[in-house]
Amino acid sequence: MSFPPKTPARFAPARTVGLIGFGAFGRLIAHHLAPHARLRAYDPVVAADAFGPDAEGVDLATAAACPFVILATPVPTLRTVARAIAPHLRPGALVADVGSVKVVPAAILRAELPAQVDILATHPLFGPQSARDGIAGLTVAVCPVRGRRSLRAAAFLRRVLGLAVVVTTPEAHDREMAAVQGLTHLIAKVLVRMEPLPGRAGGRRMTTRSFERIMEAVDMVRHDAPEVFSAIERQNPFAPEVRRRFFALAAELEAELDAADAPGAPRLALVR
Repeated sequence: MSFPPKTPARFAPARTVGLIGFGAFGRLIAHHLAPHARLRAYDPVVAADAFGPDAEGVDLATAAACPFVILATPVPTLRTVARAIAPHLRPGALVADVGSVKVVPAAILRAELPAQVDILATHPLFGPQSARDGIAGLTVAVCPVRGRRSLRAAAFLRRVLGLAVVVTTPEAHDREMAAVQGLTHLIAKVLVRMEPLPGRAGGRRMTTRSFERIMEAVDMVRHDAPEVFSAIERQNPFAPEVRRRFFALAAELEAELDAADAPGAPRLALVR
């Protein structure tokens, strides 16, 4: 997503962006980039006339031939997509992905894309649910992979779109996200499987503020595509260790509670 504007607010009208993938996040990207660039979008399951007012539906080769190309595709399909667009990329183009993990995508793009193409791995730390009131002030991680245009990309994201930009490495990103996203989505998955939960059904609600905050977090990710959870937990090389530690500590706490309930365990005396 690196499109340095010639003015503080807009791209030059000739700027074109190729958008590969038009799912929920692809549509969110199109909505916020449309005022600043001409978007040419491709998605194999979306008809060319069904992209709406924010993007022009084109074939893969046309989208990949733009000077800026954004890959809004699931991580498991990224290598296939990278190989498909590689012959159509112009020298000096910038290709950015927007996946939830960065080590694996960065390695794939570095291996599959031509050497004369710049690569930027990005992760918008928000989605359609958290961005429903706008994206200004939300955070995006920017990981330069190849080429010199990453800082200009960060400047566009910060100055034009109003995002809070964190420049980092793919490894540092995934290490932090293993806990930040991994635990959030893991806990959400468990709580969704426990539904219906007390205080969430109709009628009088007997609940607490802390419980509601937890369920608000669950609601922000419950409708994410299954590929998102899979990428966060299976494509992040640091996620398994965080997950094992979480479950080990949960088991340790359960054992402590069971021990306290065992026959002969000390009991708290009631205060009279």
